[in-house]
Amino acid sequence: MENSFDVRIYAIETNKRAKGSSYTLRWKVATKKHSKTYTRFALADARRSELMSAQKKGQPFGIASGLPLSFASKAAKTNWYDFAIEYVDWKWKRSSANNRRNIAKAMTATTIALLRTPPKQFDGQQVRTALREWAFNTKRRAEAPDDVRVILDWIKRSTLSMDAWEDTEKVETVVGALGTRLDGTAAAASSVTRNSRIMNLVMGYAIKHGVLRANPLPKGKGEGSPPKVAQAIDKRSLLNPDQVAQLLAWIGERPRRGRLYRAFFATLYYAGLRPEEAVALRVSDARLPETGWGEFLVHQAQPEVGGQWTDTGEVHEERHLKGRAEGETRPVPIHPSLVALLHGIIAKYKLKPTDLLFPGEGGDMLAGSVFRRVWGKAREEVLPKHEYESPTGKRVYDLRHTCLTTWLNNGIPPAQVAEWAGNSVPILYAIYARCIVGQQAVLLKRIEGVQDLPTVEA
Repeated sequence: MENSFDVRIYAIETNKRAKGSSYTLRWKVATKKHSKTYTRFALADARRSELMSAQKKGQPFGIASGLPLSFASKAAKTNWYDFAIEYVDWKWKRSSANNRRNIAKAMTATTIALLRTPPKQFDGQQVRTALREWAFNTKRRAEAPDDVRVILDWIKRSTLSMDAWEDTEKVETVVGALGTRLDGTAAAASSVTRNSRIMNLVMGYAIKHGVLRANPLPKGKGEGSPPKVAQAIDKRSLLNPDQVAQLLAWIGERPRRGRLYRAFFATLYYAGLRPEEAVALRVSDARLPETGWGEFLVHQAQPEVGGQWTDTGEVHEERHLKGRAEGETRPVPIHPSLVALLHGIIAKYKLKPTDLLFPGEGGDMLAGSVFRRVWGKAREEVLPKHEYESPTGKRVYDLRHTCLTTWLNNGIPPAQVAEWAGNSVPILYAIYARCIVGQQAVLLKRIEGVQDLPTVEA
């Protein structure tokens, strides 16, 4: 934090009000003005005397904090970069691989905002990569190459101390950085909310360890608070049966592995599984009768997060089901049409009970980059231009949304849909309520007679 000997301390101002007077002490360090209001004159006068005594002794004052260095809190003595590293290491074992990656992203944006000067001698992308992939990765930091260490050494020397969080303007700069993409445009509301949640936990850790006295981040609905995230899905993203049929048919005709990809996407459409749940399925997880309905017994997910963030070094991280305790399972019905598709791929690819139901090349886990590329190509080839450029089925996840909406619109009780989907009923309503259609006429008929008023004679 920059300091200055240029200090001016003004007389105490009295603020007369109906409920009693208050007393404001104002002073200036360099060009930055500071003030504090007290309910009693003696308190204001005592603080003024302390400031004047430090000034007479020739002590430097912090420009941001306005306080003499002798008043320095633990925040003034703690470098933000060192504190951020400490927090990341403390949180590492307590976090999933995906959360580790998100923490690193939030810490990277915050650290760049807390530099004294921009890194003119380094490319911006190099600085972000050094922070995100090395400094804030507990597993890899010690293995950072020499060119990365040079950047990180400079960052450590150039980062402000923790009392920067006591500077309102600097906090606003950090909040702005957390809500902005690299190209300067506003980040998605979900990203801003996630960054805000992460940084509030960081501030809580700082308070718990006596580095900060209070959380400086904005709260409530005021300016600077995270934007509201829309939970409800966009109805335009849903697919109709004709679109799904055409897309799956095109995918199934692709050479080599087309039938396997078709069965994978059909599983999301018919059974409503999340992609990370579908890629983790083993053949033995599916009960497939010769005819009629079958059943999945879903018991794990394999989200793709990158080997640098997992403990095993694998691209996918094995996790228990979302919203459920470790070891819990979730039965999901398999539509007869999907049963037939699954029988077909098990026979064609000679899959054993212990094999992945949807193996990637060489029997490994099916990569998200692969199935997203297949789905994107299918949309481009099958959908008319106006539909391709619309939100219709733009994400692979939209197949799950289409499935759950279909169940709800055809009278499956929400509690049952939630059980099959692995959601809670409140979350189900929050996400899909706007997509439940076709029931209004029936519902209006129910209340038409009930609300009729009896005839009253004049």
